[in-house]
Amino acid sequence: MFHSFLSGIALAIPAVVVSVDYRLAPEHRLPAAYDDCAEALRWVNASEDAWLTGRTDTYVMGTSSGGNIAYHVGLKEAGRMKIRGLILHHPFFGGVERRVSEMQLVDDAVLPASVTDLMWSLALPVGCDRDHEFCNPVRVEIVEKVKVLVTGCGGDPLIDRQKEVARMLAENGADVIQEFSEGGCHGVELFDDPKALVFYELLKKFLST
Repeated sequence: MFHSFLSGIALAIPAVVVSVDYRLAPEHRLPAAYDDCAEALRWVNASEDAWLTGRTDTYVMGTSSGGNIAYHVGLKEAGRMKIRGLILHHPFFGGVERRVSEMQLVDDAVLPASVTDLMWSLALPVGCDRDHEFCNPVRVEIVEKVKVLVTGCGGDPLIDRQKEVARMLAENGADVIQEFSEGGCHGVELFDDPKALVFYELLKKFLST
């Protein structure tokens, strides 16, 4: 599913896409995934491989949990290397207190609250709750001017969280573009080809600005 989605991006942009295989919870709790992706990003930045040396711009993108990782890693590494922007596609955030969208879609068929709670309990450092900054970022320091695309849809229980993070980034100096569609579900473009094509066009527009 992800291979097809990323291949579509590579063809549509066109772009070189480096997909990172990171360690997973609960055997490797956060920040293990952040550390793995930061290491991969530094490798890309320093690589002398011919297929990477010709690149002109670097963007950090992630879907769902990958969107959470792109947020944490991209902002941190932007102060150390040239990153043109972040693409947070249906980013996975949470918190102890439910938002309206989470309560309205508490039994969502794709991402019910019981599942998100379980995943956070397995992924966060031992002893931490869902208000930990890995899950519920409430402030951020923008080291360098960075542009950010945040996308989601009304059928995703996490949409209110995603909008909160987008607003916080804008308030702290990031150049934020928000694109939230009606209906759908969490990560819908991964398995809905027509919606994926719309997303590819949105990406092309974002990258060209």
